Amino acid sequence: MKKTLAIVLALMLCLGAVTAAAAEDWKIALITMDSIDQHWVTLNEGAQAKAAELGVTVTFMSPNTKDDAQQIECVNNAVAGGYNAIMVDAISSALREAKEAGIKVVYVDSPANVEAEATFSTDNKAAGKTAGEEMIKALQAAGVTEGSIGIVNVNAATDSTVQREAGFREAFEGTAYTLLETQYGEGDAAKSQSIAENYITQGVVGIFGCNEGSTTGTGNAIKASGTAVVGVGFDKSDAILALIQDGYLLATMAQNPDVMGSMGVEACVKVLTGESLGGEVVDTGVSVLTK
Repeated sequence: MKKTLAIVLALMLCLGAVTAAAAEDWKIALITMDSIDQHWVTLNEGAQAKAAELGVTVTFMSPNTKDDAQQIECVNNAVAGGYNAIMVDAISSALREAKEAGIKVVYVDSPANVEAEATFSTDNKAAGKTAGEEMIKALQAAGVTEGSIGIVNVNAATDSTVQREAGFREAFEGTAYTLLETQYGEGDAAKSQSIAENYITQGVVGIFGCNEGSTTGTGNAIKASGTAVVGVGFDKSDAILALIQDGYLLATMAQNPDVMGSMGVEACVKVLTGESLGGEVVDTGVSVLTK
């Protein structure tokens, strides 16, 4: 589950002067929320591919479970180990401390409210709007031009999923569909399934899941109900892909973490060589995955 804190899903902290160091000697650590979530695994794959291309070494040293203390320990180990740069999940308070220490910051996935050299992330509001448009197209193709729509979100504090919901709702402006009050499942598939099941008993024609757990729960609820509710979600996992393949979900908005990881490493190298990135913001987009 994406955390409820203002989380940065991958950022770079450049440590010390490195102009005298050869690129092959640079040590870069990638420290994400955990090392097992497919999102982070794919992000690491993108980072490793770019690292090989640029001739630098990136070490994936994330904890094997979602635990703030273990993640902080990984960061401390990287600093103590003489790493030149760190790509890491972090909360805003940690970033402020880094900035005060003169450390450079690059965001990959979701920015916090601390100024950075550059940001490479999904435009979550735009992606949410795409999800809504995909649902509308499917409903209209089935001759369903009105009805209620349910939304399963994580919570009201996770900015990325809040933005996805905002974009989704925007897509329905001016239509005859009614978007129901959002329900929160904390990104847990079982809780999200119960919420989706309640929506289905209310006769909804569509349900939107705002993250991986919400989407999996939505798909499982539609599968169990045997109804023709249109399910659209966010993120990619084997469970979600199977639900799409079996026809229980229409589509999912898959982020491109491999692109984030690749561009993050490239930005890391640029800053280590003294180049200014000027605070650029790059939308790494989403891929609409359907059957």
